[in-house]
Amino acid sequence: MPHRTSQAITERIEALYGRPRTELEAHADATGHPSMLAALLGSLSAVEFAERDIAFQAERLRQLTHPDREIGRFTAGHLLDCARRIGEAVAVRDSQARHTTAVLQSLHRAPAPAEQAPATPGLPAPAPAASAARTR
Repeated sequence: MPHRTSQAITERIEALYGRPRTELEAHADATGHPSMLAALLGSLSAVEFAERDIAFQAERLRQLTHPDREIGRFTAGHLLDCARRIGEAVAVRDSQARHTTAVLQSLHRAPAPAEQAPATPGLPAPAPAASAARTR
């Protein structure tokens, strides 16, 4: 299940490029060279990984602090480690999300040209209502 931050970034990337994420990932993988799309998808993956890590560590923290569990010397170390890992994952998520969002806000879909440019190899031509994904 996607988290709020990564879901918002996913929706913005899909809106910018006019394609579902699965198509965009396939295109970026098939291209094999650095691109803005590949960089955005990479940043999105970093945000998603951080969100999964936060959820995992939070669940582990809940297990360690269960009312029926006694907190001893080793458990205290695990509690501290989980809290540290949550803090690190939140910092990564927030930093990646902030930078990715800033890049996305600077990019806009360009209106369709009078004469449609050739479709990008590997991606079908967009529907008439959705112009070619161009950024300025």
